[in-house]
Amino acid sequence: MAVSRVKTSSILQGFPKSRSLLAGNAYFQPTAYESIATTTVGAGGTSTITFSSIPSTYTHLQIRGIGRSDAASGNSWIYLRFNGDSGTNYASHYLRGNGTAASASALTGAGNNTEQRLGDFPRADATSGIFGVGVIDILDYTNTNKYKTTRFLGGADKNGSGVVSLYSSVWLSTSAVTSITLTPQTDNWVQYSSFALYGIK
Repeated sequence: MAVSRVKTSSILQGFPKSRSLLAGNAYFQPTAYESIATTTVGAGGTSTITFSSIPSTYTHLQIRGIGRSDAASGNSWIYLRFNGDSGTNYASHYLRGNGTAASASALTGAGNNTEQRLGDFPRADATSGIFGVGVIDILDYTNTNKYKTTRFLGGADKNGSGVVSLYSSVWLSTSAVTSITLTPQTDNWVQYSSFALYGIK
């Protein structure tokens, strides 16, 4: 049986003469996350974690954290404020589930809160050593033509009574965000709570 040799030029006829797999396609570059600052709570705890002098060179910000408060009771929200603003300039709402039931609610009407309320982190009545986790996205933080939107996704195991939650909040201000303050609803962040701030290009 005769064997014919096929020329490469005949196979490529009609196609761009390029040896690149990406020929004719725009390249994809993953979004760049850059570390700005990290705070880890030491012995004795602290009531407030603040990121200040935030550079304006990014498109969005993200905070990744683990936390636990020493509050004896009450809700386990994170209170978040921008630029030290404690006026009634915030609104929040959430969707959450605990493995048994789901719930959703607005946390007071728009412009009636003095902070954004995010997350469901363990308190002192949770099993020792259990921390909550969360990711907070702050969108278009330097845009002075719009209010600032924040979203939170997180949860905690709580040894059989865990919770997962999605929160969304708004700061009713067009100012650029230059500082962020995180406090537990009551009392202090316990030792080893840790929050890291990233800039997103």
